[in-house]
Amino acid sequence: MATFHGNVTPMAQSGPKAAAPVIRAIGLTELHRALQRGWEDFKAVPSHAIILCIIYPVLGLMLARAVLGYSVLPLLFPLAAGFALLGPFAALGLYEMSRRRERGEEASAWDALEVVRSPSFGAMLGLGVLLLALFVTWVATAQAIYIAAFGYAGATGFTDFALRVLTTPQGWWMIVVGCGVGFLFALVALCVSVVSFPLMLDRHAGAGGAMVTSLRAVAHNPIPMAAWGLIVAMLLVAGTLPAFIGLAVVIPLLGHATWHLYREVIEPELNPQPLPPRPHRERKPAADFPANLFPWRSKDSA
Repeated sequence: MATFHGNVTPMAQSGPKAAAPVIRAIGLTELHRALQRGWEDFKAVPSHAIILCIIYPVLGLMLARAVLGYSVLPLLFPLAAGFALLGPFAALGLYEMSRRRERGEEASAWDALEVVRSPSFGAMLGLGVLLLALFVTWVATAQAIYIAAFGYAGATGFTDFALRVLTTPQGWWMIVVGCGVGFLFALVALCVSVVSFPLMLDRHAGAGGAMVTSLRAVAHNPIPMAAWGLIVAMLLVAGTLPAFIGLAVVIPLLGHATWHLYREVIEPELNPQPLPPRPHRERKPAADFPANLFPWRSKDSA
């Protein structure tokens, strides 16, 4: 497997003399291996993965209901397609579980929440806000494309909407333009985030350095990354068809697989810099819940 060193660029919190991550050249075999290992992770902790990601189909239904009064049908597909833009950030807990399983540690829902204690969690939030802005811009753009094609009159029902889109020149224009613009949004999201969040979790890199590394990875592996984007799109479409319920399986699979794709693309650190250990967090029994709210009372009584 070939590697690509690129220019040496200091990472935000890896020290002034640390080199930029080394990019490997990958192929379709590595994509298949990442998906296979992601499926193994999902099978190992299926209940936890579904619990973490069940919010995805719920969010989809809530978003659909929120715009019901403003003709949900024109925006339903853009909302569903927009999941691909937010997915890399939504899968943070899944990356943590895969990382723990990789190291032979316990991987549960509670352990997945440890990602919020990462030194780079602030950088992850910053990149997540960027993806959210991209998602909002995409939905607004999709709405503008629909208005340009059909005006402000909403569809009276699914049959009317389908006839408008599939049997009229305006509908064909909307499909072509909408898919083209949506592809550009998805391409931007893929380029800046395909390995960014795993890199920040693994090496505690800054958001800027992680995005640069992600761009380098895509530039060095354009065909495999294009294939990965196509795989993600196909699986997300399959997951959204049954009223978003399939996303409860698709999102965990893609989240775990993305971590393993990161491992395939980025060369491991030769001399990783140790981080200070995280303070131990005691898990108190539920029976002590009222007392847990007032820890100083417990110390006084002791």
